[in-house]
Amino acid sequence: MNRCPWTTSEQIYIDYHDLEWGVPVYDSKALFAKLILDGFQAGLSWITILKKRDNFYKAFDDFDPKIISEYDQGKINKLLSNKGIVRNKLKINAAVTNAKAFLEYESNNGSFSDFLWSFVKDQPIINTWETIEQVPASSEESDAMSRDLKKLGFKFTGTTICYAFMQAVGMVNDHLITCFRHEQLK
Repeated sequence: MNRCPWTTSEQIYIDYHDLEWGVPVYDSKALFAKLILDGFQAGLSWITILKKRDNFYKAFDDFDPKIISEYDQGKINKLLSNKGIVRNKLKINAAVTNAKAFLEYESNNGSFSDFLWSFVKDQPIINTWETIEQVPASSEESDAMSRDLKKLGFKFTGTTICYAFMQAVGMVNDHLITCFRHEQLK
């Protein structure tokens, strides 16, 4: 079975590739969680986050934006001492900031999912890459998403993070055409 070459022999990575990566996600809360996790990935490999993902969900109250938005310094200090997650003060504070921005957006404008999917005109972009070297690190759509998220007050949402997020949540199908998932996700 042909897979994208970035997968390793580790079962957790194979399962992520085969079952999650590139599958369209439309739930606002799930998109918020994934955006936060992609922010934590900055400067690290995705496998690092993937191996800690369950710990992140537990530590961050199942990524409930309402709860995260109310984190105080005591909770932040507890997160900074949690060895099960990435203990980066800027990223942890960004999660709190992003939860507040998420709630403000939904309170004033409606669905966060609709907002994010608007950058791809509500349809996954199906790319036809033959090699991993062809897959970009960003796009016009991720540039626009990054710019607009930053205007809303979001942190750790640069264009590269946004593009990785778009790939992961199925806004962009970047499975190589030789990968069995490419056809399945068309």
